[in-house]
Amino acid sequence: MPNPYVFRKAERLCSRKRIEALFAGGSRSLSAYPLRAVFRKADGGQLLISVSKRHFKHAVDRNRVKRLIREAYRLNKHLLTNQFGPGRLDLALIWMSDEMADFSTIEDRVRNLLQRIGEQL
Repeated sequence: MPNPYVFRKAERLCSRKRIEALFAGGSRSLSAYPLRAVFRKADGGQLLISVSKRHFKHAVDRNRVKRLIREAYRLNKHLLTNQFGPGRLDLALIWMSDEMADFSTIEDRVRNLLQRIGEQL
C-alpha cells in the first residue's frame, strides 16, 4: 500500500492547458483568508500553488510560503482522496496576504478549504 502522505511530482499541476481550463469558466472557488482555492473536477487531479510577487518581493519568502502550503496539503489531502479517490480534482491554492503566517495557521486554513471542497462536491 502506498504512503498516503506523499506529494509526488505527478500531483503537481504544470500543464498550461489544464491551468487555463482551471481559471476559465466552469470552476468554483472558496476562500479562507489568506488562501483562496479554485477547483474543478478533472481526470488525474493535480495541485497548483501560487504566491504572487506582489505580496512577497523576495523569492525566499515566496518559496517559504509555497513550502508551508505544500506541506499542509500533503498532510491533509486525505480529506479529499478519502471521498473521491485520488486524482479527481484540479486544485489551485492562491496566497492573498502580504503577511507571512505560521504553519499552524496555514494548515488550519488548508484543512478548512479541503473539508469545504469535499462538502460541495
